[in-house]
Amino acid sequence: MNLFDETCFECSKLITAKYSTSFSTGIKAFDKRYRYPVYAIYGFVRYADEIVDTFYDHNQRELIEDFRAETFKAIDRGISTNPVLQSFQQVVNQYNIEKDLIDAFLTSMKMDLDKTAYDDDGYKTYIYGSAEVVGLMCLRIFCENNADQYNQLVPKARSLGSAFQKINFLRDIKSDYEDRGRTYFPEVDFTNFTEADKQLIETDIKKDFDDALEGIKQLPNGSRLGVYVAYVYYLQLFKKIKATTALTIMQKRIRVSDTQKLGLYFKARLHQKLNII
Repeated sequence: MNLFDETCFECSKLITAKYSTSFSTGIKAFDKRYRYPVYAIYGFVRYADEIVDTFYDHNQRELIEDFRAETFKAIDRGISTNPVLQSFQQVVNQYNIEKDLIDAFLTSMKMDLDKTAYDDDGYKTYIYGSAEVVGLMCLRIFCENNADQYNQLVPKARSLGSAFQKINFLRDIKSDYEDRGRTYFPEVDFTNFTEADKQLIETDIKKDFDDALEGIKQLPNGSRLGVYVAYVYYLQLFKKIKATTALTIMQKRIRVSDTQKLGLYFKARLHQKLNII
């Protein structure tokens, strides 16, 4: 790897570390050959999300359209002077990541500029584009162009991305609703968010989690632990949310402490040694 490419991947690694200690730690559990590619995907999706979530003093629609255009230009050219797009396009081209997945992701990002409430179809479309396809991009890396293995694991990877996103929605209800005016869950009145509403969502998430775990167990050895670490982090967050009242969820953001995350990381490693995963 030349100095330019290495520097670009290191930029994506830095972005991951700055924005998410959870994912940064989880990526370290991957086999070394997977780490730079996963950093590249995270850096790409993180910056797109940043455009629609924080750049309120700028023309966000113009910025996300420019980002989309530059993304596909980089992929087609095979090079970009933007370090995030340079590392991302290399991964896309090396692992044959479909442009449809990237387009679905960017479409969901743009939906955050247009929609504040979702019906059932919109909710499913948003989750697919914002989370499920990110899992599929990573799955392309883990399967290393083994089409049969990839196709077999697609439904499970989608379930894991879906579970993660729905938990994020529950965790971030307060900021999404109060700060951004967004309500992702269809047919839920957030002026009167009830225990029944919360339990219905949690039942849906549990099904996604159960399906996803079966897929994690089938991943290649070098990627299994890293994905499992992310799974146990989110499972712990899910448990904390389940133990919290609907009223409290609307008042504060639930989180897993860094100390708990460290304990979960070592527990996941133990599970690997004991062949539990």
